[in-house]
Amino acid sequence: MASFRYFVIVTLLSISVFLFDRAYSSTIGVQHVSKLLRIQDSERASPSVQLAAVRAVVERVFPSLSSSFDFRIISKERCGGESCFTLNNHPTSRIRGTPAILIGGFTGVELLSGLHWYLKYWCGAHISWDKTGGIQLASVPNTGSLPRIQDAGILIKRPVPWNYYQNAVTSSYSFAWWDWERWEKEIDWMALQGINLPLAFTGQEAIWQKVFQNFNITSSELDDFFGGPAFLAWSRMGNLHRWGGPLPQSWLDQQLMMQKKILARMYELGMTPVLPAFSGNVPAALKHVFPAAKIERLGNWFTVGSDSRWCCTYLLDATDPLFIEIGKAFIKQQLKEYGRSGHIYNCDTFDENTPPVDEPEYISSLGAAIFEGMQSGDDEAVWLMQGWLFSYDPFWRPPQMKALLHSVPVGKMVVLDLFAEVLPIWTTSEQFYGVPYIWCMLHNFAANVEMYGVLDAVGSGPVEARMSENSTMVGVGMSMEGIEQNPVVYDLMSEMAFQHKTVDVEMWVNLYSKRRYGKFVQTMQDSWNILYHTIYNCTDGAYDKNRDVIVSFPDVDPSFISIAQIFSPKNQKHMIALSRRDSLKDLTDTFDQPHLWYSTSEVIRALELFIQSGAKLSGSNTYRYDLVDLTRQALAKYANQLFLKVIESYKLKDLETLGFLSQKFLELVYDMDTLLACHEGFLLGPWLESAKQLAQNREEEKQFEWNARTQITMWFDNTDEEASLLRDYGNKYWSGLLRDYYGPRAAIYFKYLQEGLQKGSGFDLEGWRHDWVKLTNDWQKSRKTFPVKVSGNALNTSSWLYDKYLRDPETRPFDH
Repeated sequence: MASFRYFVIVTLLSISVFLFDRAYSSTIGVQHVSKLLRIQDSERASPSVQLAAVRAVVERVFPSLSSSFDFRIISKERCGGESCFTLNNHPTSRIRGTPAILIGGFTGVELLSGLHWYLKYWCGAHISWDKTGGIQLASVPNTGSLPRIQDAGILIKRPVPWNYYQNAVTSSYSFAWWDWERWEKEIDWMALQGINLPLAFTGQEAIWQKVFQNFNITSSELDDFFGGPAFLAWSRMGNLHRWGGPLPQSWLDQQLMMQKKILARMYELGMTPVLPAFSGNVPAALKHVFPAAKIERLGNWFTVGSDSRWCCTYLLDATDPLFIEIGKAFIKQQLKEYGRSGHIYNCDTFDENTPPVDEPEYISSLGAAIFEGMQSGDDEAVWLMQGWLFSYDPFWRPPQMKALLHSVPVGKMVVLDLFAEVLPIWTTSEQFYGVPYIWCMLHNFAANVEMYGVLDAVGSGPVEARMSENSTMVGVGMSMEGIEQNPVVYDLMSEMAFQHKTVDVEMWVNLYSKRRYGKFVQTMQDSWNILYHTIYNCTDGAYDKNRDVIVSFPDVDPSFISIAQIFSPKNQKHMIALSRRDSLKDLTDTFDQPHLWYSTSEVIRALELFIQSGAKLSGSNTYRYDLVDLTRQALAKYANQLFLKVIESYKLKDLETLGFLSQKFLELVYDMDTLLACHEGFLLGPWLESAKQLAQNREEEKQFEWNARTQITMWFDNTDEEASLLRDYGNKYWSGLLRDYYGPRAAIYFKYLQEGLQKGSGFDLEGWRHDWVKLTNDWQKSRKTFPVKVSGNALNTSSWLYDKYLRDPETRPFDH
């Protein structure tokens, strides 16, 4: 421990000196938003309120350490004019029973960030979500023996003012069923990670209900407008309506109360919540109330057969006077309900909804009107916009992009460079043509379970963007679609909110391994070295959407699956699709090859080292999570290869081998289910039970559970013979889901393969689809319960499966 602390303290000392000696130079972007920053600073909760909130977080998260730390709110002048935290030995630290460390910070978030930094780099502690192993404090010395700070103290500034959090769809993929207890934990986690600009979308349907009633839209007409609880994100974006609904009034009221609690806690900690704004998405009934309004019906968004019950929503043209009227009413209603705002509002009118005209003048008028709707409700409003549209939609060429970005005064729009770790827009758009932006890591789609990351890009990208010539960067952010996965990636990314220099990621990963499990174990260090250079070193620019065969079974005639083509080197890399819509549409009649960017044999070696470390680490919850996840990862790629051997035997008309390999695949699925049951981070039960617990009666319970089940399987609508275009988009490696759904589905496909060979009739694609769709519909309506507690020993189960499937290279279908 002493040598570990010495190395880190020396490193931090160099950072501290660097910050004290270096004249701080903000980016051009920060200068543009300086007025807003001053306003937000003046409106923060009082120091006493923030300090009370900080101490409450410490009592909840680190009760045994609460007496060891003292906190002080400090001015920006102490920080050289920026946000910062300071670490010092407490003046009374030599006296037994008094606090050891004094932490100063500009806001409550900075104070908790400073606490996290101290625990991380002086005590070797680690903080992650409960489902990914939780908090590791075993390495923290007892109260009274905490490591001292060097006498000069430590000052750490934010290089840019904002640390953003969430994606517009995280609210549905991860937060859909949260109660206050879970929300409170997340806000605590946010503060410890330094997040000060979180999206706050909960409860907005209740606000919309009140607003639209003032425009003569009835509650029953809104039943057709709002999606169900698991699909609200896409209802809000105008992609769908009513799917999974209607929303009960109890849900609307309950979520509004939740939002008020969420916002109150965020403000108490000094955060700036980002509220929603009007994007033009309106109920169909508005067209009848205002027949002269310019209201356009949008095209089909992934429904089968353009089903009007769910598709083709209505968009009010931003240039219509009614747009500004509704936009103002919505902002005003939020201010009335919540009492205040942070003056930043999210609006994504054009996210997968392309403007009807590409004339720059028209696009500029749209943007100006959207902003006027916000500003008319809040004089200090700033528009926060996701930059995803610039990544995937070829409509947005430079003239159109400039027209939108320059449609509002400079400093009144902030863009999220949403996918910057893989496809940064700042580098190709002259820093968003002078508009302030936030460098974001997207990383995860649909809360899929997949070990994946681009750690080098995370450790250097934000620094390079900020230090670039004429930088307009004003923040960093995490914009994942789903949370509670890949804790190493989020640990590094959250740290970038305070890093002024590019991180030596290899050295950082070595420290991470020690912190993650609370002790140094050489075999674990060696394993993480492999993982850093393989799984967490994806450099192929791929759109990483988990399409492993188990969780995303190919809906295709096997004759169209070419073994040679799949394993040709050029097909080991997937180019990013121009549009998520196009790439998903293609899935209906092709085999969407799983993404593989690393040597599977090297990762199997890493797993072997993980298992060897179990004798020293099996008592660690963080170790057990990682062990289950890594075993799952290795077996999932093995399953992809095994499936191709099944197809090969079918093409060779080898019925005996086909039967043997099919059974082996199904056995693997059930074995993986047993593995996933060994850790609470991989259970289906909690997702379903949390949905039911928010219901007020039996009918709501059935509706909410259907929502929860449908999102992770078929996702959207289907016919008896045609699956949803979004099938398996929200797939999960969860115990219960493999055994009860993925396994039976694969069994149906293999049955049709064998029958096709036996009869010589070929593969009955229509028959397979009919049976699969029926299985899915029945499963989505099922009320079967699943465990919410773990069962089995993670180390024993992983060792058994490694021996059974992975130890002998000769037994692997293919070895890369």
